[in-house]
Amino acid sequence: MQRRRFLQGLGGLSGSVLLPGCGSSTIPGNDGVAGKVRFEHGVASGDPLTDRVILWTRVTPATDGPVRVRYVVARDPDFKQVLISDTVVTDATRDYTVKVDPTGLAPGTHYWYRFEAGGAVSPVGRTKTLPIGHVERLRFAFTSCSNYAAGYFGVYRRMAERSDLDAVFHLGDYLYESGSSGVEGLNRGHSNGRETITLADYRDRHAQYRTDPDLQAMTAAHPLIAVWDDHESANDAWQGGAENHTEGEEGIWALRKAASIMAYFEWMPIRLVDPSEPQRIWRQFVFGDLVDLMMLDTRLYGRDEQLGTPPLDPVALNDPRRQLLGVPQENWLIERLTTSTARWKLLGQQVMFAQLRLASLPDLALLGTTLAEELLAINGDQWDGYPAARDRVFDALERAGVDNLVVLTGDIHSSWGSELYRDPGELVTLLDNTVGDPLDLGLIKALGVEFVSPSVTSSGFPDGTTPLLQAALRVADPHIKYFEGQRHGYVLLDITHERTQGEWWYVDSILEPDSPERFGYALYTNAGENRLRAAGGPSAT
Repeated sequence: MQRRRFLQGLGGLSGSVLLPGCGSSTIPGNDGVAGKVRFEHGVASGDPLTDRVILWTRVTPATDGPVRVRYVVARDPDFKQVLISDTVVTDATRDYTVKVDPTGLAPGTHYWYRFEAGGAVSPVGRTKTLPIGHVERLRFAFTSCSNYAAGYFGVYRRMAERSDLDAVFHLGDYLYESGSSGVEGLNRGHSNGRETITLADYRDRHAQYRTDPDLQAMTAAHPLIAVWDDHESANDAWQGGAENHTEGEEGIWALRKAASIMAYFEWMPIRLVDPSEPQRIWRQFVFGDLVDLMMLDTRLYGRDEQLGTPPLDPVALNDPRRQLLGVPQENWLIERLTTSTARWKLLGQQVMFAQLRLASLPDLALLGTTLAEELLAINGDQWDGYPAARDRVFDALERAGVDNLVVLTGDIHSSWGSELYRDPGELVTLLDNTVGDPLDLGLIKALGVEFVSPSVTSSGFPDGTTPLLQAALRVADPHIKYFEGQRHGYVLLDITHERTQGEWWYVDSILEPDSPERFGYALYTNAGENRLRAAGGPSAT
């Protein structure tokens, strides 16, 4: 397909909702269905607003041709109080995915939904709209980095079982592009055994992930608010290429990126933000007066190419023109941050915001070759590799006196809790973080806090390195209040007007299909403090 036609197709399909079926004359089959269909990929909801929410499914037809699908929305799980019943038509041009955006819903309300086609009925999903006005308390769970081939998605199952969540956030690497055969004996190798490059490849990979019962359980239980990271396209991607893309041998990057985005919008319950910019995913969700959530794209939209592994060229590293978000997104973020009236400002994004001060750590050789390689590899890909971009965010926070910033992060396959300072290496900051401020002089104030989620299945730091790095960070980087490098799980956020608490929950194993979860650790920040304190235990449900 010609490049222009492909990109035009992306603009027409990405994030679009299906139009109601207005007649049956053009659709074969006794009841407007191209043969019998199956619902093999579950249901999902996402991008909730106060009066609407995206509802998603995918039909698998027995024969080619358009398929008419009915969707039903009810106030109760038994569908005795049906509010909406309508039909839409899907076909191969959107890979038989179905995405609708029913309106007229009440704010802060649970709804149940299902789909019907050709005598088949989908599983039932539950969703919830955003609240308005005063909100006392919210609970979210977030995670990232779910590699199908690496193990079972038990983390999703445990999130599905939490009935009191207002939404789930997925911060990227929802799927992986590799052709990995996976862990021996689990039978979870990636489909076709090859890397995803074409639109058909990305669609096939999404379809494989959507067959997972734990993933289906999670998206049926809660509305999902998601952003992509790099593996939804290719490893260490930036706007003009990727580490895992060889131009020519693996096609044209612009086409590969467009294919990955097109499949993502087809297969994820995400709303098109701007019809004139179909590749944009940065967007905002307002949960009454309590939370303003801004979801960012630190990967594909405006990122300049990574500089590589340290030591980095200081001139290039600190170039004020260097972009991670891109000018339009950065301006949007600063405007939203500085005008928000919500108590808490949450940034859902991909790569670690807090500084990982490698120069301050003990000689990397003493930390071991494997661990040193891990640290060096991640440093240039996260906000540390774009310090001018981070400083511009800090500048805006200081100018406007913004408090209660909470950054939510994925990507790094490990758990971190950090306070955010312009320069955590300043002597007064180091002293304050190491010995405290007994006179409460307020000599230095953090500009926010960050919670980093462990992965669903993707491998973390090498075995045995967590205690070593914990000890090193306590001395050299005391703004990092918690680190755990190997366990898999998610972060639970419990938010009130008084404080935000982040809790790390871990599954015992990703090699067992029904592994239990355990509470790991919790930190909280009081409103107006921008400091992290250890909590005595998990919050009450």
